[in-house]
Amino acid sequence: MRHLKLIPDNTNLPFVSLRKWAFGITALLTLAAIALVGVRGLNLGVDFVGGLMIEAKFDQPPHLDKVRSTVDSLGVGEGSLQTFGDPKTVSIRLPLPQNADEGATNRVVNRVKVALTQVYPDVQFTRYDTVSGKVSGELIRNGLLAVLLAVLGIAVFSWLRYEWQFGVSTFVAIMHDVLMTLGFFALTRLEFDLNIVAAVLTIIGYSINDKIVIDDRIRENMRKYRQMDMKALIDLSVNETLPRTVMTSLTILLALGALLIFGGHVLRGFTAAMILGIIIGTYSSIYVSSSLLITLGLRPGAPVGGDKNEPASPNVKLGKR
Repeated sequence: MRHLKLIPDNTNLPFVSLRKWAFGITALLTLAAIALVGVRGLNLGVDFVGGLMIEAKFDQPPHLDKVRSTVDSLGVGEGSLQTFGDPKTVSIRLPLPQNADEGATNRVVNRVKVALTQVYPDVQFTRYDTVSGKVSGELIRNGLLAVLLAVLGIAVFSWLRYEWQFGVSTFVAIMHDVLMTLGFFALTRLEFDLNIVAAVLTIIGYSINDKIVIDDRIRENMRKYRQMDMKALIDLSVNETLPRTVMTSLTILLALGALLIFGGHVLRGFTAAMILGIIIGTYSSIYVSSSLLITLGLRPGAPVGGDKNEPASPNVKLGKR
């Protein structure tokens, strides 16, 4: 039985020749993502802002002003409403009661349920969450710390494992992936909660896995082809790892596609972040991280990483692949 090959063995795509265009597009998208986060902000979930969140699913898309007036008439605080996932699902955010124990919170939830049921008899309440302001502040701090430490740790590992150029290129590429994800959530207004932080950390893990494979092949080829032009060497390395990169990305996207369709709206934000992260991570591995090594002055010749006394492979003249 013949194996399925999505990428032919003799593939020789000129990735590096497009690096200036790729850098320009990457810079524009990164600036746009930063601007979106700065101007529009993120639609932070209850995990990060604190308070009470009630999720209501209506039979038909409701008028938000009518829902808001119904909730505000209860005297439980000013409500913030937003459609969530689809026009029929509404997320209702309320401040926690002064006596924020479980009994007081349950009474507020029950009052909202009764009031909305009188106006919309077919309404269903799928879930509600509560987070105190102190806990939400700790979650924001810990979430940011987790992401920053993950990125810095990976960059330091690449620096120690290879050379400083690899560490810098890895840091830039992963920060690009994180910023693209944040910009996507600022644009779409999908809820940003702890599930999305988990998705961002997973994206970082996938990105570094793909980048390490390509970086390792670059290091091997730098030892093997000492006199080869760096642009041609990186093209060779990326093309050699391209079948593995494409196959890995496609299989993950198939699984995420099924999760997006059948996972329900609760997992929709997590799945959307993962899908975007896989696409952006694959792009940055090829066009950002690898090509940036040339700009940073990496050249073939001396052994890269590992044992500095390791004997070099004999010079090989690279013919047509």
